Amino acid sequence: MQKITGGRGRSPHYDVAILGSGMAGGMLGAVLARNGVKVLLLDAGTHPRFAVGESTIPYTSGLTRIIADRYNVPEIKPLSSFKGITQKVSRNCGQKQNFGFVYHEEGRSQNPGQINQMVVPAALRTETHLFRQDVDAYLFHLAVKYGAHPQLATRIADIEIDPDEGAVLRTEGGQEFRASYVVDGSGFRSPLAEKMDLRETPTRARTHSRSLFTHMVGVRPFDDAPAARGHDQPNPWHHGTLHHVFDGGWLWVIPFDNHAGAVNPLCSVGLTLDPRVHPKGEGTPQQEFDDFLARFPEIAWQFRGAAAVRPWVSTGRLQYSAEQVVGERFCLTSHAAGFIDALYSRGLTNTLELVNSLGWRLIAASRDGDWSMERFGYLEPLQQGLFDFHDDLVHSSFVGFRDYELWNAVNRTWMLGTMLGNVMLEDAHYRFSKTGDDSIFRDLEKSERPGSPLPISDSFHEMGILTRDLCRSVEEGKTDPQDAAVRILGHIKNADFIPPVFGFGERDMRCFNMSPMKMMKNAVWCRKDAPPEMGKRMISASKGLVSVRIRGGN
Repeated sequence: MQKITGGRGRSPHYDVAILGSGMAGGMLGAVLARNGVKVLLLDAGTHPRFAVGESTIPYTSGLTRIIADRYNVPEIKPLSSFKGITQKVSRNCGQKQNFGFVYHEEGRSQNPGQINQMVVPAALRTETHLFRQDVDAYLFHLAVKYGAHPQLATRIADIEIDPDEGAVLRTEGGQEFRASYVVDGSGFRSPLAEKMDLRETPTRARTHSRSLFTHMVGVRPFDDAPAARGHDQPNPWHHGTLHHVFDGGWLWVIPFDNHAGAVNPLCSVGLTLDPRVHPKGEGTPQQEFDDFLARFPEIAWQFRGAAAVRPWVSTGRLQYSAEQVVGERFCLTSHAAGFIDALYSRGLTNTLELVNSLGWRLIAASRDGDWSMERFGYLEPLQQGLFDFHDDLVHSSFVGFRDYELWNAVNRTWMLGTMLGNVMLEDAHYRFSKTGDDSIFRDLEKSERPGSPLPISDSFHEMGILTRDLCRSVEEGKTDPQDAAVRILGHIKNADFIPPVFGFGERDMRCFNMSPMKMMKNAVWCRKDAPPEMGKRMISASKGLVSVRIRGGN
């Protein structure tokens, strides 16, 4: 690290400088400023602006509610539900009542039996399609309201860090800012990652994908498509996030106009491809998208008459990582630390994991002056664990896209992680709401598997390893995809951490909807047969979700 030189006393000193004012920077800035931390919020751009990462999952919403209550920032809580967002933040967002997947094979008619869906129980909550330019601006303005100093349209050209004194940040125009600690949530071109040569080259990620995306008008609900007439999913595709999946990739459809009070006609559309299966051509992104639709006419029906309303973004390989994310006086977070793929909407989840774990450490450091790496050390295995877990899951899914039976099995492992991981969060939040004891959240950090959505379960961990290893074996040509599917489903069927009423180990349980009857049977299982680490948490989480519903928090 470098010794800070020159210009002492000519610039104000902040406790924390945050690079990037998107969801991560805005929320963290609000948390810190609300709790008395002197915050500098820097960004090379301005608000409002286009951003992807538009779909929430229950785990994301659970973390949002925890952060709001744990750090006493009530304005964050509306972001934990569709109702709260549309009432308090923006009417431009869409509802998300389900996660939908329709499997396609090029040159063949879509098989109505090859669909998967997980429905978010409307009795408990509805997730959201976030119109990010509104949500990001809301959080940025919230941070400023609580006292964070905004510095937009400011690009950082250089950073000097002294372990004993902090950091000096210099802009392209020669302006200087000083801070005791730097949180870099700026993205791939992270100033700190570049300055300290932290990028892992090549990345360790096994997932290999690229993407092209935009916002469109005129996208038709897939429920009305001829290919969907034989579908038996419990919830309309248009009421949630729809994924068209196929060998070598997937296409997302995220409508903002899918509810009675909708005022936003836009739909987020993105095509994500493995370039080893679908090489990037010389044409424009629009031409590539049109060529793709020509090969999948049943998907193309949804886009007849649709038009992009902003320039397409076309990327190279999406995956990148960092050898180190925590150092003396700094931490890389969110997309500055690394990225896998938008599949399963875990980008926002990982972001909030970091905000939650980083927040209390920065608040404490601002009060006692201890900015040592030891205090922030947990964030290293947490972020690397989040990266590796998501990589295993997405890579296994891309392998599964080759064969529906394998995809049908791998999809269950994602469902279980997002459902049961949220149970763990809701349990912690419910107990905190009753006691106000912050150690409940700190105890969640005492895990041998940081980054796992369900670190308390050995059986869940074993399921992930089995799925990962089988999919790698399929990719290498050593295992038949359908044999791998049978083994994964067999493991799930015999797992002790899954309520039998859920039926996740049954091949034909392609769509999951938590009905009242299933809730009742699950409650009986929790009290009588569930492993202690799961049963008590499920009961507590259910109480918490019901209390939120009664208070109108949905």
